[in-house]
Amino acid sequence: MSFQTIRYEVSDKILTITLNRPEQLNAFTTQMATELIAAFEQASDDDEVSAIVVTGAGKAFCAGMDLSSEGNVFGLDESLQPGIDDMRNRLHEPAIESGVRDTGGQLTLAIFECKKPVIAAINGAAVGIGATMTCAMDVRLLAENARVGFVFNKIGITPEACSSWFLPRIVNMGTALEWIYSGDLISAEELKERGFANHVLPPEDLLEKAYAIARRITQHSQVAIALSRQMMYRNAVIPHPKTAHEIDSLAIFYASQHSGKEGVAAFLEKRQPQFADRASTDMPPFYPWW
Repeated sequence: MSFQTIRYEVSDKILTITLNRPEQLNAFTTQMATELIAAFEQASDDDEVSAIVVTGAGKAFCAGMDLSSEGNVFGLDESLQPGIDDMRNRLHEPAIESGVRDTGGQLTLAIFECKKPVIAAINGAAVGIGATMTCAMDVRLLAENARVGFVFNKIGITPEACSSWFLPRIVNMGTALEWIYSGDLISAEELKERGFANHVLPPEDLLEKAYAIARRITQHSQVAIALSRQMMYRNAVIPHPKTAHEIDSLAIFYASQHSGKEGVAAFLEKRQPQFADRASTDMPPFYPWW
């Protein structure tokens, strides 16, 4: 796919996705949503990609939805009157897909389903969808001058992009609600203190730290990483640990026969492992278990 609002660049098994509307502070559009979804779907089965870094061009990460477009700025069809049954039974019908479904949610679901780890390098303001899209990413790094805002209530709307599922799992419910109710811009220091950010760095060090984390991931088995990513997200929300035990057992059973053998041999021979398995073709037969 040819991208107009983002850059898609692969080097040394690391994909860098750059939101690329710097003059508009990388404001989010329906076209950007479509391109980002395509990028994550493409990367998921691209054997040349083992880790993904997402950042913004210019001084902002993403200033939220572009509110300058005509008509419904979210691209929704106001002639419809959808209900919960439509969402449960007609989710993929064209009218619902394009006229009702939240584009930010479609994006975060694509990130959630992706087999590759995703690192957010938040280089500046991340507001609205700029904040909530990062909730579906695995590791969040912030520049010291970055600010994040869940500003929905301030403009009369509600949280989107599945953030009502992701955000309380990253921080506690009280913190999530405080941030949503206030709509304030939150400092990098507070985001780190409350568990939203893994690291806060000087702006000039942000990408290098992101790539350092990504490079470590690229040394590992793509299949083991893909399984681990889905196991952590999905097993963390099931009601009983026995279900996690079932999945853990299958994952170990199959991994031990392939990448696990190379990993053990490399450990005993005191060398770096050379994993040859690929997330595109070598996922075990029980995947996807959900």
